[in-house]
Amino acid sequence: MAETIQMNLFDYFMEDSKFTVREAKELIKGIKKMNVNDESIRARIYEGVEKGLFEKISRGVYKVSSQIQGRETSCLLVNGDGRDLSMIEDNSIDGIITDHPYGLKKQLEGGNRKFATYELFKYEKKDFQEKMRVLKEGAFLVEFLPEESEYNYEYLFEVKQLAKKVGFTYFAKVPWKKGEFKANTGRKATNTEDVLIFSKGKPRTLRLNQKKNLQIARENSLDVKNKNSQEVADLLMEHGLEVYYMSGTNGMLPTNFDYQPRSRTEKVMEAEKPVDLLVEIINYISKPYEVLLDQFGGSGNFGIACLETDRYGIIIEKDPETYEKMKLNIELSAQEQFEDFYEEDEDEEDMEME
Repeated sequence: MAETIQMNLFDYFMEDSKFTVREAKELIKGIKKMNVNDESIRARIYEGVEKGLFEKISRGVYKVSSQIQGRETSCLLVNGDGRDLSMIEDNSIDGIITDHPYGLKKQLEGGNRKFATYELFKYEKKDFQEKMRVLKEGAFLVEFLPEESEYNYEYLFEVKQLAKKVGFTYFAKVPWKKGEFKANTGRKATNTEDVLIFSKGKPRTLRLNQKKNLQIARENSLDVKNKNSQEVADLLMEHGLEVYYMSGTNGMLPTNFDYQPRSRTEKVMEAEKPVDLLVEIINYISKPYEVLLDQFGGSGNFGIACLETDRYGIIIEKDPETYEKMKLNIELSAQEQFEDFYEEDEDEEDMEME
């Protein structure tokens, strides 16, 4: 019974800023028609607070949290224009990962087919000025862009120039190889998109300085044999020693990101990116519990990736219908994480009883 009450509260109030004990009772007994007493509902809320599923705001008032590895992370979903970031403070975002619906008509058509059913546009200087304003110094901007073709090469050059003009520093370009998928449009078959990475000024320090860290470890007689850079860093932290970093992403970027997109029938929207792809990029450009932004949310897979990697996500989507699909996609994923969390907790209790 505890599982059912908590899951219903978690799912129903997940997008609300708060809920009261009275509202919880109305949901469980009135809407869900569960035959339980008030004390059971209160007890399940208290247990949820202890697990990190709920947070107490004041007496009798709570809110839903997503508990990942002992700390609270959440996603803020906004049904609004991703080109208008006026509600976000200056220098407050730790990274942007986004895929703007670029207005290249010929690129998005093939024969009698049209691949884009959403509003399209082309970036302007003000778009990059806003990205620059909200990002913290050194933070990374990641833009998904189409593979260069006869239709788009001028616009792709323009995008890079717009970023440069407002002060962004070009960092790297890594192709996303779409597994075995191939698009037969244009003059040749394609199966990649470009992941273009900029930084606001000098890139932040995320890459471990393996040479310096090994030196410190050996000076303190620590055994580093067969340890990789992260294991050496963990060893230094265990002994209260400083860990040194270099400017750049968290590790050397790969030659490509190789992830198969979901089939057309499984996708929430046409241009969605695989969650695993977004997880890898997030881990390269940020640290846990930092705030990341996607201006054009689409499927919401970015939000799912944020929760899976312990990041706070802000996801904006303009189209109301797509927003509702995105919201449902994230809610279902969060519920699955909750169920996994609950099952793991029960398994641990069973082991303790044995």
